[in-house]
Amino acid sequence: MSERWRWIPNALTFLRFVLIVPFAAALLAIEYRMALGIFLLAAATDAFDGFLARQFNWKSRLGAIADPLADKALLITAYLMLTLTGVLPFWLFALVLGRDLLIVIGGLAFHYGVGRFEMEPSMPGKFNTLVQILVVLAIIVLLAGLPMPSWALEAGILLVAVAAVASGGHYLVVWGGRAWRAKRQ
Repeated sequence: MSERWRWIPNALTFLRFVLIVPFAAALLAIEYRMALGIFLLAAATDAFDGFLARQFNWKSRLGAIADPLADKALLITAYLMLTLTGVLPFWLFALVLGRDLLIVIGGLAFHYGVGRFEMEPSMPGKFNTLVQILVVLAIIVLLAGLPMPSWALEAGILLVAVAAVASGGHYLVVWGGRAWRAKRQ
């Protein structure tokens, strides 16, 4: 496929950023079916931009940074809106956001205090993201009145909390250990 189309994955990533506003508005307005549709559209753009980037080697530095940021912004927005509407407890939102802030602040501290690094998501980090996505999806499906067991909400809250603590702790131990070893040399 032509190189002139290599902008498409980044455009799809940008579209995900744009979709955050109507997604948040739909959740805040308790329009769960609309929120579900927007969430599924955002997921489709994520899958398609990743496919194009890999299939045609249309990878870019911008895409490598913006793609996970778009995903994270959509998830944080979902947890914030579901917290503001009383669906999720505040402590869960604080835990999800706190984990992400810990990783960002830790990465910056490592970069400026120890040295340059390329942060790759760990398996626990990828698992945490998958859990967050599936739980948000299950909760919105439940709230939209579509088939989903009612226990999915409580189980989802517990699963997100455990995954956030485990993956945040993993990043802390791994990168803390790398920083300690680097400083000792």
